[in-house]
Amino acid sequence: MSAPPTTAYRLVAATAIHRGDRTYQQDQVELLTHDRVPGCVLGVLADGMGGKSGGRKASDQVILTARQLFERYLPSKDDPAESLKQLVMESHLMIKLTAITSEEEPHSTIAAFLLSPSRSCDVVHAGDSRVYHFRGTEMVSRTVDHSYVQRLMDEGKVTEEQANTHPQANLLTGCLGTQADPPISLGHIDRVEPGDTLLCCSDGLWHYFTPRELGATVQALPPREASELLVSKARQRAKGGGDNLSLVLLRVEPL
Repeated sequence: MSAPPTTAYRLVAATAIHRGDRTYQQDQVELLTHDRVPGCVLGVLADGMGGKSGGRKASDQVILTARQLFERYLPSKDDPAESLKQLVMESHLMIKLTAITSEEEPHSTIAAFLLSPSRSCDVVHAGDSRVYHFRGTEMVSRTVDHSYVQRLMDEGKVTEEQANTHPQANLLTGCLGTQADPPISLGHIDRVEPGDTLLCCSDGLWHYFTPRELGATVQALPPREASELLVSKARQRAKGGGDNLSLVLLRVEPL
């Protein structure tokens, strides 16, 4: 996948997904390139929850909604932040409709980025799936989880290290498909530079790494190899108790 020939960069990407030690795969990932506009890319990750198949139904709805919206998306006319907001709210409504016809309680997180041809990038998330922005090995920013332990961290009651092993680490304060409207946390990156990496990942992956480790890995290896290594290391560190894990990785490489 390449940018227009007049620009001195190219986009290189990979996705990865693994069931971990769970019986069911409830994560879903998608990386979409615009049919008509080079350099316009949507990365989406959804971590489904609820019942045997409820979580998968929820994450499927997020990906389906993303595809439908991106097909109609016009970078020259549409506002990227508004489009990501629409993605969250439409996915949320579709999951709630799914719940009416199923016995489970389907819920899902979402983490997504929308890269424009100008290399500005908009980010949205709900729940504890994350979007990281690295410049080289350094983390420039990451999304802040909608979770109980994040609230404890914000209040200074636990450290990040303690939060990782907290018994209620999986308790979310917001996601898609619940009775309450989901939180819509938007972020904006003015310009993604050559050497930068965008990484969406579910808690089944980020739980096992420090930002420094993630940054070093995505910088040292091409996206596909970096993805394989991160999944492999997360599986080792989970020691047989790992959740579903998934990621979308996009790197801007200088030509």
